[in-house]
Amino acid sequence: MDKGTGLRPVVLIFALVIGDSLKVAPAIPKSAVSEGESVELQCNTTRGFAEHTFLSVTWSIRKGSSPLEEILTFGPDNKIKVGRHYTQRYTDGGLQLDLRGGGFYGLVLKRAKPSDQGKYVCMAQEWVRQGEEGRNWRKILEKSEEMGEVLVTPTELQFKVTLTASLNPQSTSEPTELRCEVLNLLHLQDGRLGVTWSYSTNTPGDVSQKKITIASVNEQGALIASSEYQQRLDSGDIAVTRRESNIFVLRMLQTRDADMGSYSCAVTAWKPASQSGWEKAKEVQSAPVTVQWTPKIPVLRVAAHRVREASTGGSTFEMSCQLTGQNLKNPGYSVLIRFEEILGGKSRKVLSLSQDSVLQLEEWSEPSRIDSVVLEKTGQLEYRFRLYGAQVTDRGFYYCDVTAWTRDQTQDWIKAISTESNKIQIDFVHTGPVFNISIHSEANNVLPGDTVQMKCVISVLDASPNTGDMAFNVRWFQNTDRAVNNGVQPLISMDRWGVVKKTGSNDTSLERTDMHTFILSLHKIQDRDVGEYYCSATPWLLSPATGAWNKEKDLISTSSFLFIKIELWESLKMPVGYGLTAAVIAGLLSVLLGLAVAHCCFSRNPMHTPRPRNKLMDLEMD
Repeated sequence: MDKGTGLRPVVLIFALVIGDSLKVAPAIPKSAVSEGESVELQCNTTRGFAEHTFLSVTWSIRKGSSPLEEILTFGPDNKIKVGRHYTQRYTDGGLQLDLRGGGFYGLVLKRAKPSDQGKYVCMAQEWVRQGEEGRNWRKILEKSEEMGEVLVTPTELQFKVTLTASLNPQSTSEPTELRCEVLNLLHLQDGRLGVTWSYSTNTPGDVSQKKITIASVNEQGALIASSEYQQRLDSGDIAVTRRESNIFVLRMLQTRDADMGSYSCAVTAWKPASQSGWEKAKEVQSAPVTVQWTPKIPVLRVAAHRVREASTGGSTFEMSCQLTGQNLKNPGYSVLIRFEEILGGKSRKVLSLSQDSVLQLEEWSEPSRIDSVVLEKTGQLEYRFRLYGAQVTDRGFYYCDVTAWTRDQTQDWIKAISTESNKIQIDFVHTGPVFNISIHSEANNVLPGDTVQMKCVISVLDASPNTGDMAFNVRWFQNTDRAVNNGVQPLISMDRWGVVKKTGSNDTSLERTDMHTFILSLHKIQDRDVGEYYCSATPWLLSPATGAWNKEKDLISTSSFLFIKIELWESLKMPVGYGLTAAVIAGLLSVLLGLAVAHCCFSRNPMHTPRPRNKLMDLEMD
């Protein structure tokens, strides 16, 4: 070795002798193959001088006008170097070397793909070792030859997917039908097709849109519904079907406003797996289809008309409510009759008729007049309300509160719109007598245990000879608030038939001493009876002309306050008596306890012998 150059002398000899003796003869036995077949790339190399030289062979491909791309290199030290785009394929066994010797180098491309189509090049390089102990390689010759072009006929599964709206709704509740069709299907062989339907509220092309899966049909033909659409699919509102082997259909029987948006379908092709079952071969997404219309706002109008006027007390009032609706598909209507004593005041519900024709009394709570109000449907869009035997308390304003309903696919009613009619007034002139009410109490400051009586007196003014019989419903209250207006139960009451009812546990009684006087008795007054008392009365007049009882307005008296007077001795009598009795009992118990202790602890023992006294006498003498 020349220490100045670091080269072995033999290298210089090789460079002079070898010259341009490296030859490459490429060959492709079958240059036109179908997808999935193998392509064999052969490189036959010869060289004039083989001692102390080494060869490497590189296979490359040029696709169109792209640069040359390296596939695999073998050598010069029997090592393999794989191109960066072919690493996984080599790992999977898709590249296989054929080293027969004698300068033959072969590379087999297994399971050819359409991407393997192109012009192949075989390059041979001759190397020698150099450096200390021959650790480095020096290329001395290189020869490159084009092998020819390889054509790969595709047999890969191919198809296209189109989505069209065979039924596109123009308003709410109309049906929608989307048709997902698979076109130009090639090389499916024993495979199967499945589909996934998706929905998005955003416009097509919006990158931020979020797709929601509606349902999918898997390789077994089973329907898999998403949680958001499970109920609608179970009820039949949405149907996913397959009409032909390559046509899938999504149908909504009654489209909702919330269904407006963009829809798409993704078709998946499945092939039998190598082991068992099925594996996904390909998936193609359709272009989105928009389902959109301009929602029509529902309109509802109600006009009330007076049919019969209540001109006097006891007569019949009747009004009609005529409905007009727009943009309501197969509607149902519920009607509620409302009453206001004064215009714009607090309304009270009288009775209602539901969209299912169920009649219900609402806040009409007079038991004797349950049959005096009627609400019925007299036409397709007409309802009539009648009030028999109009009373003074019935004077005010009446109107219809109407709600339009539509049915969904589950046959449940959905509220669409509500509105109120104009108001019709009952305002006949009251010509009957005038009533006043007052309260009288003989004793407002009483002792505990006493009995107190309070009178509720009703006076009648301007009574005429034509005034018929009258009766009163009287109620007594104990409260600082006006319980009559707050719905509080009375302490005790007497209806116009003379039936007495009382609530609570108070010891009370109520009696009528004459036609206009009602006496409340409070027996055995206690602390809980202290408070404010007042009475309320409802007059009823019997009309001589009609024979009907007419109810007048409620009367409320002023209040009377009840106090309990407690005298000094009366307040001390019972505590002192209880104290003396307790002291005597405690003294007797103390004496008895002392006697018992003395008897038990100091009584004589019968077995004890007394000491003789003569012994002591003898001792004293000593």
